[in-house]
Amino acid sequence: MSRVVADGIARVELARPGARNAVDLPMCRELRSVFEELDADDDVRVVLLSAQGPAFCAGADLKERSGRDAAWVRRRRLASFAAYEAIEQCRHPVIALLHGAVVGSGGEITLAADFAVAAESTTFRFPEPHWGTVGATQRLQRAIGKRRAKELLFTGRAMAAAEALDLGVVSRVVPDDLLAQTGADVAATIAKAPPLAIALTKRAVDLGGETDLDRGIRIEMAAIEQCLSDGGWRDGVDRFARGGLDNSVTSEVEQR
Repeated sequence: MSRVVADGIARVELARPGARNAVDLPMCRELRSVFEELDADDDVRVVLLSAQGPAFCAGADLKERSGRDAAWVRRRRLASFAAYEAIEQCRHPVIALLHGAVVGSGGEITLAADFAVAAESTTFRFPEPHWGTVGATQRLQRAIGKRRAKELLFTGRAMAAAEALDLGVVSRVVPDDLLAQTGADVAATIAKAPPLAIALTKRAVDLGGETDLDRGIRIEMAAIEQCLSDGGWRDGVDRFARGGLDNSVTSEVEQR
């Protein structure tokens, strides 16, 4: 797995192209370690997660389970859950850049990211039941709903990028040759924002999604209070006043 940080943007790549980036135990451990390190790195503003080779991720590496007992497989699955959680819990925004096949564990990694941008040729499959196991039952249904998740899991059918966009698995679909540039542009935009405000926004959305609206508003108010205490919000107001932020909507309203 490769990792580079420059100008506040961390670029993490799955780097088993010969195995179509199938997830094995070392990759699980490395993913967890890398994202825990990024979470603690104050120089990081945003993380781009992509992959080398022709596929983003072909799922779990089933070859490594040959000759293993149930106890080993159980530990291996717990390691994968820990890796996905490290991605999800990173305080910096994580954007997945998808291409080629996104299968099984690749979908879990995608859904653990804050959002995903996919190349037009990307395809998705969640075939775990057809492999004789269980997986993707939790994040997938939270992203697209229980009934749609069941249909994809029960059938294991391939889903095109356009359908993944409609269902909310990805946020944008772009031509294949524009994927890298789109990711760079998105990351650069996020990196310009005040890091505390972005981190608190991410936390407020995540925590708010686990409760009702009334408690969610309290979570947002606590985040606002933390921003006010920090004082960085004044920089945003000053930049807005100087025209450094996009104030076109406000200006149009004020002119009416």
